[in-house]
Amino acid sequence: MAGGMPDRNFLMTVFQQVDKDRSGAIDARELQSALSNGNWTPFNPDTVKLMIGMFDRTGEGTINFNEFGALWKYVTDWQQCFRSFDNDNSGSINKTELKTAITTFGYRFSDQFFDILIKRFDRSGKGLIYFDDFIQCCISLHTLTSSFSQHDQEQRGVATFSYEQFISVFFRVMQ
Repeated sequence: MAGGMPDRNFLMTVFQQVDKDRSGAIDARELQSALSNGNWTPFNPDTVKLMIGMFDRTGEGTINFNEFGALWKYVTDWQQCFRSFDNDNSGSINKTELKTAITTFGYRFSDQFFDILIKRFDRSGKGLIYFDDFIQCCISLHTLTSSFSQHDQEQRGVATFSYEQFISVFFRVMQ
């Protein structure tokens, strides 16, 4: 499955299993029950909403079959990424593994900032980030970086925001 879309018939079978109410669309509740962290905990509802928002082209809060195919590939790609940084195969990422992942993506942050990321995205309180929260962390960093870059005209790592612009960016990311 890596790199390409899975077979359409396979995807339709999965879609129909996830679409519990047979509405022809998958909502956040249905998607959450279908996704797995691999540690018997429910998938973070905020991450589910974030992903539905990314693939929902109609703005109805659901995804249809075509949108589901793109979401399936997205989740599968993130799963492979997550596993590649989970060096000890624990099913979670610790601060060292998170630092390796985020640095590999091209970000340069201090150790103190990684402490903040762990604290923000660790729902277990164990200093670990599970798959769902890893996705949310990466999407949040990407969204914030994109917003910042729009205001960093000279690409110096310095941007000027009005207070309202700052709050607007924050609320878009933390929805």
